[in-house]
Amino acid sequence: MRVLEIVPGVWTAAGTASADRLTPADLAAARGQPAWRARETLAGRALLRALLAEVAPAAAGEPVVAGPNGKPVLAGPGRPGVSVSHDGEHTVVAVAPGRRVGVDVQVPPPHVGRAMVRRCAAPYADRLYRMPAPLRHTVFTEIWTVQEACVKTDGTGIGGRPWSIDVPPHLDRGDWRNLRWRKVRDLIDVPVACAWEATP
Repeated sequence: MRVLEIVPGVWTAAGTASADRLTPADLAAARGQPAWRARETLAGRALLRALLAEVAPAAAGEPVVAGPNGKPVLAGPGRPGVSVSHDGEHTVVAVAPGRRVGVDVQVPPPHVGRAMVRRCAAPYADRLYRMPAPLRHTVFTEIWTVQEACVKTDGTGIGGRPWSIDVPPHLDRGDWRNLRWRKVRDLIDVPVACAWEATP
């Protein structure tokens, strides 16, 4: 497990963690899921439990329940904000005591269509299409991870119209509504972004 405190009080982690900390409720959450989804669920819960044990140990065993739009939250008032994201073999989690948080990881696709670029990054479409294709796909994916992290934090999910969030490709950090966001470059070798409430 690799852990980064990206700003004071906001942590992200990637990698794998021991299943020893999984609770009976975590195991029950994966029961009945397709095998690939159960692996994702348990990997995410194990990594989340390990990060909580490091940065918010009092909450490390708290039940994870579905909040608005299915966003995972810890049960009970005053619990740390948490977020979990998967893409392929990559699992990333975030914890932020006293505030909402969202994290997203995406492996760049082999192709990003013009319609998708125009929808999610319209002000920068021409700049993106002047880039070599592999770089364009990575930069586009970085933009999308920020957009996803923001609506995960906000709790609105796809209904929050993530594609409408302005994310300049040349900036590594910024603001949206009452949130701060950051492209997390030092965690793993695929795009990751985290967003959190600006003030607890």
